[in-house]
Amino acid sequence: MANPATMILKNGSVLTLDSQDSVAEAVALSGDRILAVGRNAEIDAMSDGAQTIDLKGRTVIPGLIDGHAHMDREGLKDHLPSLAGARNIDDILQIVEAKVKTAQPGDWIVTMPVGDPPQYWNVPECLAEGRVPNRHDLDRVSPDNPVYIRAIWGHWRNTLPLVSVANTAALQAAGITRDTVPPIDTITIEKDDGGDPSGVIVEQNYKPIVEHTLMAVVPRFLLNDRVTGLQRSMQSYNAYGTTSVYEGHGINAEVLAAYRQMRDAGPLPVRSHLVYSPAWTSTDIDDVRALLNSWATWLSGRGLGDDYLRVGGLFTEPVMSRENSLRAQTCPYAGWAGFNFNCELPENVMVDMMIEAARNGIRIAAIGMDTLPYFERVNKAVPIEDQRWTIVHVGVIDADQIRRIQDCGLVLTALTKRYVHDDGEKLRAEHGDAKANTFLPLRDLVDAGVHIALATDNTPPSMFETVWHATARRTREGNLLAPDQALTPMEALACASREGAWLSFEEDQKGTIEPGKLADLAVLSDDPLTADEETLRAITADLTITGGEIVYDRAADGPPRPGGSRAT
Repeated sequence: MANPATMILKNGSVLTLDSQDSVAEAVALSGDRILAVGRNAEIDAMSDGAQTIDLKGRTVIPGLIDGHAHMDREGLKDHLPSLAGARNIDDILQIVEAKVKTAQPGDWIVTMPVGDPPQYWNVPECLAEGRVPNRHDLDRVSPDNPVYIRAIWGHWRNTLPLVSVANTAALQAAGITRDTVPPIDTITIEKDDGGDPSGVIVEQNYKPIVEHTLMAVVPRFLLNDRVTGLQRSMQSYNAYGTTSVYEGHGINAEVLAAYRQMRDAGPLPVRSHLVYSPAWTSTDIDDVRALLNSWATWLSGRGLGDDYLRVGGLFTEPVMSRENSLRAQTCPYAGWAGFNFNCELPENVMVDMMIEAARNGIRIAAIGMDTLPYFERVNKAVPIEDQRWTIVHVGVIDADQIRRIQDCGLVLTALTKRYVHDDGEKLRAEHGDAKANTFLPLRDLVDAGVHIALATDNTPPSMFETVWHATARRTREGNLLAPDQALTPMEALACASREGAWLSFEEDQKGTIEPGKLADLAVLSDDPLTADEETLRAITADLTITGGEIVYDRAADGPPRPGGSRAT
């Protein structure tokens, strides 16, 4: 046989997610490619010398493709001591004290935020005292070592405020005194009864500013931290059957360096298509055009790279906000973000830049439906219908906007957790039930033929949460939200795989289980086509295969923790 099978998976339900939604019994792999798909008998005939896996009725799907992953964040959560499970201030102090005992004098002790991952709900009510610790509390266990409790990345929870805490030594290191004025009025330095900083800093920003300004002295994530964190991240995403990600919000140079270091060491367990996040040093249109033209050779089309790591396309936003100007003070360091905050441009410069990008075949990704009019202006100047420009973070979309999306040939990524589950009731209160069918209208979009990929936004990393949101349409309060916009499980799985491949110009390589395509598969804990709601959202992978190699085996590696990282 010219291409002998190297692995056989048989006696199961193979959801190919091809254009006919075919279901097979077995699949044969040859190296890093799919060799054949079909009935048990015909695939079993190829098994001589191949590793054979008896599925015992389990379901196999194409490796899932997360359309907006922020995968690099996941493993960083394990880099810092967790305060999960702390139910009073003394619990937190015990965790800090244990770290102080093993630290050198003067070493920083930096922890994860107060509360339980992945979303850190109910803070500070989760603590018996109904408040977070202050500097006086922390000083009891760490009088000499600076201690800083980080704020959450606000989009983990999508509620405000964000709260961070510093002890006296940390405040002194940062130069924060009773006279310190916050850099922006959305930040409050709380005071104690004596008028001095209490150590508690509150901000009304979803993306933290404090760590880039007042507390910029706090130790940062280093390259090695990002590399080891990215390794843990990929393990976590694999545990949910994800084998590819698309990073539409953009990746900056420090995160790209971590990806490249991992790729240099060998094949990646998660294939990654990274959109570039620029750090504009000038807003002069001639300077912007010159820089853009120099990038065209590696950002245009599918971009530069290979099947495991590719960089292509450019992220942009209009107008440089005061908040992002402050966050950009630590550039190239971006904290949790992983993208540059100075990727914004004034509106007129941004549109001119995008027109130049279209001429050079550089695809643009941008956030939210407010982007649509800009894309339309570009499309009138230089047609972009075949370039797959992308709007990420789509939320409320009406029928007219769907038509306009079609006219521009745009691709969308859908954050179901935010716009259906977490913020569904907020949208209902703001717009009324009469407009509920415009709240992430997946049915209308799919029926219109719009390419839309599901995405996790790393909240948490399981794509089966997004499949559940797309099919059940339940808000966090348990109420149905525009059930007419629900997808079938098969359609939702297609948006979690086949459409993700379209997003990265790789529909000929992955996203379905068909001969010749990359051997990226997941063997599931339950059948998503028949599972009830609670089972569907909790599905994990029993086995995940990338490029014909088993990269996750639940029996050997253990199940993922609810927050995302694998159990230890």
